[in-house]
Amino acid sequence: MRVSVSEAKARLTALVRRAEAGDKVVLTRHGKPAVRLVPVQSPPHAKVRRAAIAAMQAAAEEKRTEGADAARSQDFLYDDDGLPR
Repeated sequence: MRVSVSEAKARLTALVRRAEAGDKVVLTRHGKPAVRLVPVQSPPHAKVRRAAIAAMQAAAEEKRTEGADAARSQDFLYDDDGLPR
């Protein structure tokens, strides 16, 4: 649904309700889209966030390969004093 900004001033409460219900509400200025009304989504609960983080960490651990870690991967380029060879 497209509504001009001047018309939206008079119908703001109804437009907000429609946006909350899932309707696409676009406010126009001089016939061109200016803004879109969208409902605010509440952030996920802390338990859900922790579970997502744990799942990502587990997936990353499965993909991990054995070998030198990044901190020591370039040691062959330097001598015992830390200077380039």
